[in-house]
Amino acid sequence: MILKGSQRGGASRLAAHLLKVDDNEHIELYELKGFVAEDLPGALQEIYAISRGTKCEQYMFSVSLNPPETESVPVEYFEKAIADIEAKLGLEGQPRAIVFHEKEGRRHAHCVWSRIEAEEMKAINLPYYKMKLQDVSRQLYFQYGWDLPKGLLNWQERNPLNFTLAQWQQAKRTGEDPQLLQKMFQDCWAASDNKASFEQALNGYGLYLAKGDRRGFIALDYRREVYSLSRWTKIQTKTLKERLGDPELLPDIKEVSTQIAKRMTEKLKTYVHDVEGQLKRQVQPYVQKTRTMRDQHRAERSRLQSKQEARWQEESVARSQRLPKGFKGIWFRITGKYKAVRQRNEQETERCATRDRDERQALTQRQLAERQKLGAEIRPIVQDRKLQLLSLKQDIARYMELGAEPPKPQQEPSSQRRKERDFDYTPEL
Repeated sequence: MILKGSQRGGASRLAAHLLKVDDNEHIELYELKGFVAEDLPGALQEIYAISRGTKCEQYMFSVSLNPPETESVPVEYFEKAIADIEAKLGLEGQPRAIVFHEKEGRRHAHCVWSRIEAEEMKAINLPYYKMKLQDVSRQLYFQYGWDLPKGLLNWQERNPLNFTLAQWQQAKRTGEDPQLLQKMFQDCWAASDNKASFEQALNGYGLYLAKGDRRGFIALDYRREVYSLSRWTKIQTKTLKERLGDPELLPDIKEVSTQIAKRMTEKLKTYVHDVEGQLKRQVQPYVQKTRTMRDQHRAERSRLQSKQEARWQEESVARSQRLPKGFKGIWFRITGKYKAVRQRNEQETERCATRDRDERQALTQRQLAERQKLGAEIRPIVQDRKLQLLSLKQDIARYMELGAEPPKPQQEPSSQRRKERDFDYTPEL
């Protein structure tokens, strides 16, 4: 289970991110522990309010827990991992929130702790938390017999195509695959040995070297989207300067944007729009299948939740009626029957809670299996679309450089074009 943690503030932003339905097919607020509030925004605001009595600005500690893609992981494994993290980092007893996310048949969790020790009104120090999380992660892989990623054995063998949240968000915004995008930048770097050859390699993908406002070296594409070279190539700025020279000698963003605008003729813009529209229509039936399945799964979970809540209410009333009031209640206390009934109620409550959790887990696992089966059908289609988009970038680059007229895309029936206009698709990354 890969564990990624960070100290942070911004309670409202974090709550909005964790509850954002656009990025996930299912979201479950699994647990709120140590809070008065009964919702996630309110709970995180409680952490913020307590932190105002200290000087701590990063008053939360957030960890994402990502199990192996090929494994079906029950909720008990996540609970065990969270308990291990608390013991390792000294967060035991701290208020926490657990949220589960599901997307494309995979389930992962987020846990957010308060770093503020309320009695002493000071922040809990978390030295070397990244190394400690790696230790917990390795232990979990060994404990459950999962194949250990090479990067956890030796950091030098980490996957060079791993990308950050910021990179994923940028790729999603532009409709790209972040791994393909990162590989493209790294291939351009590997194929060059000086500024001229690197710039030529970038131009082949419709990318143009420029000087950034904040970052020294950047690249712009035909949409004038800005890419940080140090971030996408994973090359340090010092090494970039050794090969590319002083970034101050490069044209700035405004100048390069103007050059791109001049080269993007109206015919080329129309060509790009039409080709992108055709690529969207290729995956439309599969995306519709995904949305239909998502809605069906949400309805099933809603029905189970309603059923469990009604049953829990009935069982709670039945348990409360076992404890008499008035003189009979006093007699039960004197004879010791009251304690025996209370213990029975507590044991039954625990059994019922476990039963409900197991029912939810069984439904979740069944739905995850169904979604994974659909994902295996869709994945090649979506991957092919991403490769076609990469090829489109190369085509655009050639037309821009040579000034040639792009071919006219094959026209589709007007009914198909109307469907495309009504269809809003964001590719699954």
